[in-house]
Amino acid sequence: MIPVNEPALGEREIELVADCVRSGWVSSAGRYLDEFERRWAEYCDMKHGVAVSSGTAALDVAVSCLRLQPGDEVILPSFTIISCAQAITKHGGLPVLVDCDPDTWCLDVDQVAARITPRTRAVMAVHMYGHPADMDPLRELADRHGLVLIEDAAEAHGAEYKRKRCGGLGDISCFSFYANKIITTGEGGMILTDRDDWAAHARAYRNLCFGSERRFHHEELGENYRMTNMQAALGVAQLDRVDEIVAHKRAMAAAYTERLQSCKALRLPTEREWARSTFWMYGVVLKDGGRGAAGLAVELAKRLQARGVQTRPFFLGMHEQPAFHRMGLFAGEEYPVTEMLARQGLYLPSGTALQLSQVDQVAAAVNEVMR
Repeated sequence: MIPVNEPALGEREIELVADCVRSGWVSSAGRYLDEFERRWAEYCDMKHGVAVSSGTAALDVAVSCLRLQPGDEVILPSFTIISCAQAITKHGGLPVLVDCDPDTWCLDVDQVAARITPRTRAVMAVHMYGHPADMDPLRELADRHGLVLIEDAAEAHGAEYKRKRCGGLGDISCFSFYANKIITTGEGGMILTDRDDWAAHARAYRNLCFGSERRFHHEELGENYRMTNMQAALGVAQLDRVDEIVAHKRAMAAAYTERLQSCKALRLPTEREWARSTFWMYGVVLKDGGRGAAGLAVELAKRLQARGVQTRPFFLGMHEQPAFHRMGLFAGEEYPVTEMLARQGLYLPSGTALQLSQVDQVAAAVNEVMR
């Protein structure tokens, strides 16, 4: 079976994690944690890095920096993971949705302006499956309306927008280092920002907001979102070869495109002229086949599974999530592009451990099934 997204780990990762264990600094302090935060912030051209326990935690911490009041609004795409909207509702805010671009699958920037109201506090841009969102128009809107621009770069390690790395384009950015990400710490995440006050808040919030002078004195409530020094050691080893990993991902994507471009029933990933995608996931979309397209995508996944190829479906839109419906959110809202992608899209094996010979096998299986 060819797995969807297996990470590539090597001797360097083993060496640094073992060194961390031997040092005794295995919990939430140590030189690897400091180095990982510093180097990842530098890599993305940001001042502060604050490591946390997951990408979901990073989003939670980022939204907590806004200190939302009940009813404050944050605009985000419907086509994303639930962690994005959940971070907003947790802090008393109202998620306001827009649809996504049919080619890049990132939020449709033309819809954002129409959704801004006097209660809007922020826009959350999500770089989807390794392709950057179109950030300049969002930056202009945020500056004109006095909004915070949150950048969810959880899937975009090393991706670039107009030659500037994702994660360094917003006021605050969030990364995930889950096992299937381009850079992994097993579990983990990070917040990046240039603001000193937000960095200080993030460091306190991830550590239960312990008092600085009296440890078990709490002026505010936080969470236990600490990353361990062992996880950071793994991250440092991965960061040592991030350019190599990104180049491999791009090469695998190019190989998929070459082998699948003759399959006219599939829409393949795009890359805008201003973008350098990392193709975190190589997604394919069944071209519009009417009401039966969703069933065809499910059937495609089943037939590939029978041929030893794992796949995963695309995200289901936030406006179709029962958990949010029970909260009274998004009633009657429709986002046609998001709905099409959710029903007709899936991604193929895309892990950093994937080899060219396996790309050949997957592409051959896809072409066979689609015929």
